[in-house]
Amino acid sequence: MDLHFDELLNKVTDFIKSEAKTDTIIGEPFQLGEFKCVPVIKVGMGFGSGGGEGVEGKGKKGEGAGAGAGIGIQPIGFLVTKGDEISFLEAGKTHGLAAAFEKVPDLIERIVSERNKHEEVVS
Repeated sequence: MDLHFDELLNKVTDFIKSEAKTDTIIGEPFQLGEFKCVPVIKVGMGFGSGGGEGVEGKGKKGEGAGAGAGIGIQPIGFLVTKGDEISFLEAGKTHGLAAAFEKVPDLIERIVSERNKHEEVVS
């Protein structure tokens, strides 16, 4: 069975070279008021192949092979500049402890507000 793995590997390598480049990972900059924004994207790729051959009980020989590749692109945030300042704004939702810590200021504000209301009623 001749699978031509060298040829297949060269095609996959060419594909990766054309897709996993700076323009794909860092998107086109755009202006938003005073801010210049550059999207940052995560690129993931996967590749798999396999083959086999065998003989049936009646002596018939069979063989087969296959290959596949996939690519996934996900925005992870934006580089934002204003004057000399540069910051990174993360895209998407936070999870776990990070999400809990983000809610702490709102929770404290709500507790203080309720306490002030209670003190006004008591006074």
